[in-house]
Amino acid sequence: MEQPLVSVIVPVYNAKLHIARCVESIRKQSYQNLEIILVNDGSSDVSLQVADMYARVDKRILLIDKDNSGVSATRNLAISMATGKYLQFADSDDYLAPDATRQLVEKAEQNTADLVIAPYYRVENHKPLFAKTEEDSYQTIEQYGFLDAGYYDKTAFAKGLMKEPASFYYGVMWNKLYRRDIVHNHNIQCNVELGWSEDLLFNLEYIRYASRFYALEQPVYYYVQNPQSITATQLGLRNTVKMLSTKASLFAYYKKLYEELGLYEENKLQIYKYLVAVAEA
Repeated sequence: MEQPLVSVIVPVYNAKLHIARCVESIRKQSYQNLEIILVNDGSSDVSLQVADMYARVDKRILLIDKDNSGVSATRNLAISMATGKYLQFADSDDYLAPDATRQLVEKAEQNTADLVIAPYYRVENHKPLFAKTEEDSYQTIEQYGFLDAGYYDKTAFAKGLMKEPASFYYGVMWNKLYRRDIVHNHNIQCNVELGWSEDLLFNLEYIRYASRFYALEQPVYYYVQNPQSITATQLGLRNTVKMLSTKASLFAYYKKLYEELGLYEENKLQIYKYLVAVAEA
């Protein structure tokens, strides 16, 4: 199979304990035609120095250093600089399965899919008393995924989304493969005004312009539950007025998408339930 270029985007912020594992998991992918974009978002620890070390030894790595502006602006900058046929995302405290990119691209190419989605592993921060290494401090505890493996048209994918509208599986960006031309042609960006669920908003916009979807059976990503991560911090705001306001904004995007598909009336109750649903990993 021809290997089209994949741009793997990694926002980096104070990730000194995890960045090496993340970058190594990308560099060692069985799929090698990668453009690895590391964007340091004003880290105050040694994350920049570690990223620079990797950029010096791997010509596929593009390192960008900028002032802190948040994960959405950081991703948007990387997207604007990406040149790959496909976009893949990772958070700096997580890591990829060795065959992740190959599996995603293979199904995208075989099915001319606009979006490929995959299950993921949740890794709990677990510190046994006699842990000898950092890796001993983590334990994979569960696999998450909702769609049966196979091809989906937009209507079928939208109906699947309505069954779990608040899930990480559909909401995050790191278990998916996107076509860069769709993102660029329609100016799809992460909303810098949101402090919560900006990934989901990006996905809802992307789905509007995508037609063909494919779901993998095998998990491709290890999501590490880090209490200090951006995701964990945002999830801690669930019960705030800001979170409810964000959900109300996202509801409008849900409604618009499902009205366009002619599915709003039959899914109206489920969409309203989303307003009070709790995002679960």
